[in-house]
Amino acid sequence: MYISQAYKGLHDGWRYVLGVLVSFFIGSQIIGALPLFGAIAYKSVKDGKAPNITDLNSIFTMFEPNITLVLILFPFLVGLVLLLIWNKVIHKGTLTWLTTSRSKIDWKRIFFAFGLWGLITVVLTVVGYKMNPSGYVWNFDAQKFAILAIIAIVLVPIQTSFEEYLFRGYLMQGIGLASKNKWLPLVITSVVFGLMHIANPEVEKIGYIIMVYYIGTGFFLGILTLMDEGLELALGFHAANNLITALLVTANWTAFQTNSILKDMSEPAAGIDVLIPVFVVFPILLFIFAKKYKWTNWNEKLFGKIEEPNSLEISDIGVE
Repeated sequence: MYISQAYKGLHDGWRYVLGVLVSFFIGSQIIGALPLFGAIAYKSVKDGKAPNITDLNSIFTMFEPNITLVLILFPFLVGLVLLLIWNKVIHKGTLTWLTTSRSKIDWKRIFFAFGLWGLITVVLTVVGYKMNPSGYVWNFDAQKFAILAIIAIVLVPIQTSFEEYLFRGYLMQGIGLASKNKWLPLVITSVVFGLMHIANPEVEKIGYIIMVYYIGTGFFLGILTLMDEGLELALGFHAANNLITALLVTANWTAFQTNSILKDMSEPAAGIDVLIPVFVVFPILLFIFAKKYKWTNWNEKLFGKIEEPNSLEISDIGVE
């Protein structure tokens, strides 16, 4: 039902192709990146030294962390705004149709997923710190953290929402309508979502095995979306994952280098730490969500066919 929501609006294939081009490539990657490019150019001229553009870490450390965070999150704001405008103007769609098959967005689902994963993240961080305190340094600076909190609370959910609306929303629906099934959009959006993180500093530091985590996270969020017939759980989980991490702990080799409470000084290791979230934690979370929201008919929701409804059925899609 969630993918079929797209039938309510204009859903020609060219609209989706241009939508991705406008929102992602032109919006976030070009227009949204102009402040970052401008800041890098200004800093380079001022210091008389150009950064190594192939080394993201050298770019991230050019500025104070709070400034860097704004610069790297701003493109997602531009992308999200353009995507939602494109959906409304070109597809004649609504935010609700792009978000959920329910008659209205279920904010309780968003906050439940956010609270559950946020709590788990805090607990795991505290346990990790208690087990290996020498692996962390106290990084807390009240003034800088207060500014970080404001920036992160405003912009991080925008960043994660853009990724969810683009991958699990817009592309999931567009590819689903084109393929007439549910498994292909799940696979494509999950793999592409993972590959979009290949330039992250974590990949260079840990190795390509971390792509298992990124792609696995894409599959987890895609399964959440298809089984729950909406983006709400994925929106809440993704926002909690990035926001709580940005506030709690940072490291010199992560994409988010912030004025967080703790700084991880340990050397990251490729292996079981990458696999446990995908093959242990995520299945447990799916079990919790399935029990709470009484998910059934997994085979149909994940692998079923999508058939175009007739004109009378279209008006009933998503109505509870």
